[in-house]
Amino acid sequence: MRQDRNVTSAIPAPAAVLLPGTGSDEVFVRSVFAGPLGALGVPLHTPAPVPGAGLAEGFLDELDRLARRHGTLLAGGISFGAHLAAEWAAANPGRCAGLLAALPAWHGEPGQAPAAQSATLTADLVAAHGVSAALAQAEAGSPPWLAAELRRAWPRHGSGLAAGLRVAANRPAPALEALRGLDVPAGIGACTDDPIHPAAVARAWAQALPRAHCAETTLAALGADPESLGRATVLAFLRARAGRPR
Repeated sequence: MRQDRNVTSAIPAPAAVLLPGTGSDEVFVRSVFAGPLGALGVPLHTPAPVPGAGLAEGFLDELDRLARRHGTLLAGGISFGAHLAAEWAAANPGRCAGLLAALPAWHGEPGQAPAAQSATLTADLVAAHGVSAALAQAEAGSPPWLAAELRRAWPRHGSGLAAGLRVAANRPAPALEALRGLDVPAGIGACTDDPIHPAAVARAWAQALPRAHCAETTLAALGADPESLGRATVLAFLRARAGRPR
């Protein structure tokens, strides 16, 4: 991806807290963001998920805890993690210095969003047949890199996987009106070939947020190099922070 001149220099920023998507874990979100943020000297926290029905509240509590320690945070995440980070940012505007949202899946109520439907179907499968059987079916239809991620992360959620998936499938993301009130630099990352996290949703988030840019990559690139998504999201944030026109 082409790097813009004059927006990639080190930024005086607080710590970043990046949250994983549902069924994922801190290992994957760190593989996406550690390199791009480390190159800018930004300390990174990647909390591990608390499996089960307390998944969302566990992450929100961790954001509160780290904000008390650091004062302000760069909040962000991938998929459901991006939703929770934006939800927290909208509720804590004085404690959020910026937003890094990769692959948002919907705004407002989940409705018939592909990611919500997929999470519900997977939760049903896990509840009916167990994690191992659901994992075997998911791996069969996934590219090798994604199958490897599922193989590592899903067993860590164990018996809490189905409940966590249902939490994500049913929790509203911030509505566009709420995003319009979030006046912080925001980088939104999208994959143009991802049917579960449509790039149109990421673009809608970026249009609603007052100071946001959206940068795009592909799932094919993500599979070969996880940092490609982190670079896109961080580059979009840097453009927003620099006041670049959209």
